[in-house]
Amino acid sequence: MSLDIAIVGAGAIGGYLGVKLALSGCRVTFIARGENLKALKAQGMTLITEDGRRLEAREVGACSIEEARQYDYVFLTMKSHQVSPVAAQVSRLCHDTTSVVTMQNGVPWWYFYQLNSPYRDRQLSSLDPDATQWNCIGPQRVIGAVVYPAAELVAPGVVQLIEGNRFTLGEPSGEKTERVTALAQAMIAAGFKTPVSTDIRSELWVKLWGNLTFNPVSALTHATLEQICSFEPTRHVAARMMTEAQTIGERLGVQFKISIDKRIAGAQAVGAHKTSMLQDIEHGKPLELEALLGSVIELGRICEVPTPTLDTVYAMTRLLEHSVALKGKGLSLD
Repeated sequence: MSLDIAIVGAGAIGGYLGVKLALSGCRVTFIARGENLKALKAQGMTLITEDGRRLEAREVGACSIEEARQYDYVFLTMKSHQVSPVAAQVSRLCHDTTSVVTMQNGVPWWYFYQLNSPYRDRQLSSLDPDATQWNCIGPQRVIGAVVYPAAELVAPGVVQLIEGNRFTLGEPSGEKTERVTALAQAMIAAGFKTPVSTDIRSELWVKLWGNLTFNPVSALTHATLEQICSFEPTRHVAARMMTEAQTIGERLGVQFKISIDKRIAGAQAVGAHKTSMLQDIEHGKPLELEALLGSVIELGRICEVPTPTLDTVYAMTRLLEHSVALKGKGLSLD
């Protein structure tokens, strides 16, 4: 199925999606900047697969966001804190029926849109303090997504897939609409596993539950998942964080299908893996702290669930991020 798609943030996940969709017949435009944009204009995007094959998508568009036109689907594949600064420009990429696919980690800014609860249509100040995303992008345009693959932008215009091909999609309303079904079919035709969920928020919480815990703890301790889970004091902290988060999620109608012990065991089985937040600390980059943890604390305030452990870890991680920013360089034990 040929769809007209723009990918805003042509990094690792955006590049992976764009190559596969373009090679399956979709009309793909990468919206990028700097050296990445130069490479995309010159040679398109290259994907190195898990088995080392090189897939080249040369017949793709590439432009800056200022030069972009309007599209049927706009994929936002940058980090959560990078969306607000371009929200007004993203709105210019949209016509009346454009769908915007949000592919950020953590709680989405549109979380309460069309949610069947007392908090329906409430806005989250931790994620969208000036309501820029709500007003410019518009929650009515959103298709939610959960991103499971891991990939890396190894050079301008070159993405290496580490593992995974699953992207779960879902409407905030839970409906299986024509627009989300058409997108899922196009992604399946491109080789992705793309189920359409009738409860996208519960799907988001599956990944969020681990990310809100292990990302900040790893940033603070410079430890791998295996180390955090096998060291009893930090394992205990992780369990307390997950307990508080589960209470919030369940208060909001989320169903958790595995126990905390099994979730921690799953993280431990990943082994000596550095989380993305630890890597960002090492490279002196801003953290996805609000999307992964600050927003969960705000959800706790809204539904009146105490979050003493989450509050403590959040405060310490905020200070760490602030200290690294003041130094102007990353912090690594290697």
